[in-house]
Amino acid sequence: MSRIGNKIIPIAEGLKVEIKENYIDIKGAKGEDKVYFDASLIGVKIEDGHVVVTRVNDEKHTKQLHGTTRALINNAMIGCHEGFTKTLQIVGIGYRAEMRGEDVVLYIGHVKPTIVKPLEGVKISVVESKSKDITCTITVTGNDKFRVGQTAALIHDAKRPEPYLGKGIRYVGEYILRKEGKRAGSGK
Repeated sequence: MSRIGNKIIPIAEGLKVEIKENYIDIKGAKGEDKVYFDASLIGVKIEDGHVVVTRVNDEKHTKQLHGTTRALINNAMIGCHEGFTKTLQIVGIGYRAEMRGEDVVLYIGHVKPTIVKPLEGVKISVVESKSKDITCTITVTGNDKFRVGQTAALIHDAKRPEPYLGKGIRYVGEYILRKEGKRAGSGK
């Protein structure tokens, strides 16, 4: 029994949801999205202001598609209504970021600056920070959860935080396992 697949999805105020042959079309304030599904295995219908996802049989592959399809539809509805946001922080002396058109340019200790291009439908903004530790904050927004996460991951992977001083690019709320380092004159 699929716990996620059996949950009904409430249609938020202001969303327009239409079901076609093998896809569901969602339009909202933040944009529009289409989610394709296998109509021979998965059934999608609208009942009383909710989207209900059902499956034809109980085979393993169909059960897997059931939960996945429901999650994709739910994420598309949240993205078109509210949008998704990921926030990153740059920590380190001399590390900084700036916008160049749609792209973000990262100065993170390499010989040449690193340029990260956002995926389609994703916007990046950079705000300089007045904090002692954090040099700037990068915000990635969009209506597609995958594209927002992938763009944020490209920025994060440019310079992952190192464990000794914690310098690098980190997600807000990310825990960095810190190491002690060498002790000078320990006598051993």
